[in-house]
Amino acid sequence: MAMSGGKDDGSPMMDMNMTPMIDVLLVLLILFIMTIPIQTHAVKVDLPVNTNNPAPPVEPDKNKLIIYPNDQMTWNGQPVTEQQLPDYLQASLQKTPEPELHFQPDPEARYETVDKVLAIIKRSGVSKLGFIGNEQYGSAF
Repeated sequence: MAMSGGKDDGSPMMDMNMTPMIDVLLVLLILFIMTIPIQTHAVKVDLPVNTNNPAPPVEPDKNKLIIYPNDQMTWNGQPVTEQQLPDYLQASLQKTPEPELHFQPDPEARYETVDKVLAIIKRSGVSKLGFIGNEQYGSAF
């Protein structure tokens, strides 16, 4: 194993040793990666707040929106598209009292589709939203 002490003509080596600088940069990179907060993608849904107002005496209608694994949706058993959904939501908001919206995505449904539908529901201003079918996951946690 030969070590280089310079060039063959006897002059000293003038190159900077980059190894310590690279080591420091790698340590700093690891520290920065560890301090970055985990980015989460979530749809913010404003859930109803508990109030002391009595419940309305008349039981309002309930609308049921189901999302299937093949990205098909049904509104009370009738097929509906993403383009038609805002019209259905606005029509239900015109009723007095406002009907509850029961939202039931299939466990195999794509997250992207469920996320889009939740965004449409939020933009429409629905205040009575319930997720149904989640009780089957109660024993999983």
